[in-house]
Amino acid sequence: MHYAKPLPAYLVQRFNGWKATSYQENKAWFRRLAESGQHPRAMVISCCDSRVHVTSIFGADEGEFFIHRNVANLVPPFSPDGQVHGTSAAVEYAVTALRVAHIVVLGHSHCGGVQGCHDMCSGAAPELELASSFVGRWMDILRPGYARVAHLPDAARPRALEKEAVLVSLENLMTFPFVRAAVEAERLTLHGLWTDTGEGGLEQYDPAVGFVPV
Repeated sequence: MHYAKPLPAYLVQRFNGWKATSYQENKAWFRRLAESGQHPRAMVISCCDSRVHVTSIFGADEGEFFIHRNVANLVPPFSPDGQVHGTSAAVEYAVTALRVAHIVVLGHSHCGGVQGCHDMCSGAAPELELASSFVGRWMDILRPGYARVAHLPDAARPRALEKEAVLVSLENLMTFPFVRAAVEAERLTLHGLWTDTGEGGLEQYDPAVGFVPV
């Protein structure tokens, strides 16, 4: 594997700074986590976007959240078809092995993946329609959400689609038999959130009224 190279110097410096401060000051806690295993209370499914920092938003420490990130914080529908499913595997592990009490789907403003879905579905990004486009085929998951907001004015559609990404994921989570069983047994609750990365706002989904500020 001659393509791999050493870390750039700035990352090495940041690691050494963390090791000398945060780790050193909490060494016993880190060792306890390593020895006792993880027992997170919640799984958070968020976007890969570098502007979405889940642990900072909630002030979380190591060991609190089981975090899975992918493009546009999407959960595909349950589909045991023999293919490789990273997101589905993470959900299965969180629910059946870690037995988390909550699954939080966290969407965000100015999401590039959601914009890609919008462009693809509106005919402005034919390259994403190609079978060889990993992004396009992943964003196919959000097509039902686009159909629900297609009637909106152009300016309002992208933000509405960002919130649809959360709702589509919540709907798809309930297609997993072990998720539905845990929800119906009241061992698990599902939550939908959307954050405005520029304004620092956070909205939660209420089935009765839609997304409202927390």
